[in-house]
Amino acid sequence: MIFNIKPHERDIFALIMQTAEKLGYPAYVVGGYVRDRLLNRPSKDMDIVCVGNGIRLAENVAGQLRPIPRVTVYKRFGTAMLKHRDLEIEFVGARRESYRHDSRKPSVEEGSLEDDQNRRDFTINALAVSLNAQNFGEIIDPFNGLQHLEQKIIKTPMEPARTFSDDPLRMMRAIRFSTQLNFKITEDTLKSITKNRNRIHIVSKERITTELQKIIQADHPSIGFKLLFSTGLLKLVFPEMAALHGVEYKNGKGHKDNFYHTLEVLENLCRKTNKLWLRWAAILHDIAKPPTKRFEPNHGWTFHGHEALGAAMVPRIFKRLRLPLDHKMKYVQKLVRLHLRPISLTKENITDSAIRRLLFEAGDDIDDLMLLCEADITSKNPKKVKRYLENYELVRQKLKEVEENDRIRNWEPPISGEIIMETFGIDPSRDVGIIKNAIREAILDGLIPNEYDAAFEFMLEKGKELKLTAKAGSSNK
Repeated sequence: MIFNIKPHERDIFALIMQTAEKLGYPAYVVGGYVRDRLLNRPSKDMDIVCVGNGIRLAENVAGQLRPIPRVTVYKRFGTAMLKHRDLEIEFVGARRESYRHDSRKPSVEEGSLEDDQNRRDFTINALAVSLNAQNFGEIIDPFNGLQHLEQKIIKTPMEPARTFSDDPLRMMRAIRFSTQLNFKITEDTLKSITKNRNRIHIVSKERITTELQKIIQADHPSIGFKLLFSTGLLKLVFPEMAALHGVEYKNGKGHKDNFYHTLEVLENLCRKTNKLWLRWAAILHDIAKPPTKRFEPNHGWTFHGHEALGAAMVPRIFKRLRLPLDHKMKYVQKLVRLHLRPISLTKENITDSAIRRLLFEAGDDIDDLMLLCEADITSKNPKKVKRYLENYELVRQKLKEVEENDRIRNWEPPISGEIIMETFGIDPSRDVGIIKNAIREAILDGLIPNEYDAAFEFMLEKGKELKLTAKAGSSNK
């Protein structure tokens, strides 16, 4: 079969062919780029394998491109990478690999194209396209990868136990490709993942999380999480999420399975947004339900405080998974902490004060919080769903009205600590904090407007209660 070379590929392929021929290196496009092009999926990463020195081939190709791109060399791995237009092209010499039992880092020696294809993780990633004059564009498919693309299956080229034992990260990759492509993992491959799952411990947390993130960013991440759970990998790489699984009954009363509920919330959210960290908030919103689960005879199962404990668990989970401990973590933590607040507002007469507090705490993330809350509706009762959505629409309307009137989102009280200290002639102290908090609460409760003059007068009154005397000449200037 001949690969359909598109116009934008023709020039770079021809250049690589001519350069490789001069060097005496047979060259091939391999792996993901070939797979994705055959599936009509966009791909910007191109891997070139040559039977020779990949670094030398990269440098020679780069010298003929205009403008000449920078070549990044990874001598330890024998690879070189350059950027050309919208492509990242990596060059490597064909190689044979062997592994020690306690490491996924192989011993590498020069090899043939066949050796290189043998070391690939899956048959659909072992496809190669010739960039040699005698058979330019021919697809080389030793493991029926083309057939497996048509059948939509994930299968290892060699015996799966060897593939996964050699490099256990491939177990995560199998599940990731199954999720991204909506392909089925063959039965023997899936059984081998289950059997070899404990090998995942020799893989770095960073590499595991990279695959996990790609699963989360897929159109339907629940496919991957169900596979991670059924193979036992989830319990090893993300035990808190695995702990959500299961239903307990007492006195004839059970609770919903929080693992599958979480996946429903995640899927609901994915239909509305592709924001990675909002998806993480969906995954973690009920993460503390297992440790907060209690049975109350007159009420049934409760999970009191799971939102607060869940928010407290977020930094620990992020740290272990090597996720960023910055504003992204704080964003997820905030949404987990606040995810019950909007629904609580729908169960009472919505006061402007409650809306102000929600706006103040959520800030610019209020719209994402509302998306998460709406995704959290997983009832199978259409009437309930309709009622919940109508209630949320009411909350949205009130949020809009209060924001327009009070400008509370990302709000800082109009009276600062410096103004308080200057007015009463005091140093930083407990009294400064008491007055600042009182002003903030008075505005949030609607006792005074969100304006400087009103807040200044309130400060003077509060100062009197604390037996503080305003300096002569102090006024609400």
